Amino acid sequence: MSDNRVLGSDGTSKSIDSAQIDALKTALRGALLRPGDAGYDESRTIWNAMIDRRPALIARCAGAADVILAVNFARTNGLLLAVRGGGHNIAGNAVCEGGMMIDLSPMKLVCVDPQTRTAHVGPGATLGDLDHETQAFDLATPTGINSTTGVAGLTLGGGFGWLSRKLGMTIDSLIAADVVTADGKLLRASERENPDLFWALRGGGGNFGIVTRFEFRLHPVGPNVLAGLVVYPIDQARSVLQQYRAFAKTLPDESAAWVVMRKAPPLPFLPESIHGQEVVIFALFHSGDPQQGQAIFEPLRGFGKPVGEHIGAQPLVAWQTAFDPLLTPGARNYWKSHNFIDLDDGLIDVALEYVRQLPSPHTEIFIGQLGGAMSRVAADATAYSDRAAQYVMNVHGRWENAAEDESCVAWCRRLFAAAAPYATGGVYVNFLTEDEGDRVAKAYGGNFQRMAQVKATYDPTNLFHLNQNVKPQA
Repeated sequence: MSDNRVLGSDGTSKSIDSAQIDALKTALRGALLRPGDAGYDESRTIWNAMIDRRPALIARCAGAADVILAVNFARTNGLLLAVRGGGHNIAGNAVCEGGMMIDLSPMKLVCVDPQTRTAHVGPGATLGDLDHETQAFDLATPTGINSTTGVAGLTLGGGFGWLSRKLGMTIDSLIAADVVTADGKLLRASERENPDLFWALRGGGGNFGIVTRFEFRLHPVGPNVLAGLVVYPIDQARSVLQQYRAFAKTLPDESAAWVVMRKAPPLPFLPESIHGQEVVIFALFHSGDPQQGQAIFEPLRGFGKPVGEHIGAQPLVAWQTAFDPLLTPGARNYWKSHNFIDLDDGLIDVALEYVRQLPSPHTEIFIGQLGGAMSRVAADATAYSDRAAQYVMNVHGRWENAAEDESCVAWCRRLFAAAAPYATGGVYVNFLTEDEGDRVAKAYGGNFQRMAQVKATYDPTNLFHLNQNVKPQA
């Protein structure tokens, strides 16, 4: 493909006049990159190393005006268009092969107003950027569990993490968003302004436009929380998981207990004899008084005989980075995910069968505890609909070498299929891989048709289709 050929949205190669490309480059406050330019490879490289694509053009946007210019250029020329925020999404839709990519990662501004308890956040900011600014005032909004995740992608998919049982999903604290739609207009979406668009943005992914600014409600949290790990050996796993199932139902909204099944990493509080052995890890979090949290979690220590534990009061920002070492960029990743109402014995047996067959020392099965404030929002209040789910399981395949692709992906798919009889059928859209387009309707349940109607209003030609796509209703 010559320098001026760009892949179109219809799959054909298009020749773009050099004068048009030069005009766009001049008009942008940010940079327009092409293969071979300084910064091009950095911009196209995302968290999941399985994604290795080369866009013909990358518009690194410095603000909303740049986004409008780039969207108009892509639409006018009929180009295949990808949009990158933090670049952390498992599916890799942030980058396209041969088309045009809009890179929002330079737009990292986070502005906190402690008086109104609000934050204005750019689409290139990470969870770490947001936490850094909000925790200066002992404020937070519920986000995810890995500080390098992008705020934009997390929010648009729904967003949940340690604070969600107490404060709801990320979208439940979203007040408004500025959105560049497919026609190049900048709209404000809120409960009062373009409310149909605001409804769809809260869980609908990148289907409806490009958000250039998020406005979040903040909540008093911290500076310290109680958090940590309790680790059990695999031979006690069935019993401790059955006890956990009953225990989890007793937890107040301020508390969350997640499960991770994997080979034990070389954590300093674990004996060397357990390193590399299969274990069940309970990741515990309490946002209220740390002493109360210790009492709440005390029964969990008695489920069996732990091989190690490390629990204590620590800054929220520290706990928000606790899992970063296990989720660094550059590894190959493939996920499969289910939602559950409860953890049936059959599901526990499936998980334990497969954790004994882990295809890589980096692969894990994690079960996040949902419920609480998340489940007290009506299923049709936002595009995200599966509010009744009490647990989400992410089969997190992770490995280092391409030679392992086939075996690791196959293991994830087998576990996913074996666990399916116990699942709700719903799924968290941010956990869907690029080969799961058939599950998008299930992710949205009864809200899917309304989303297709909103899509037809704001993106009737499906310009924004490199996502977990909702096609516009005819």
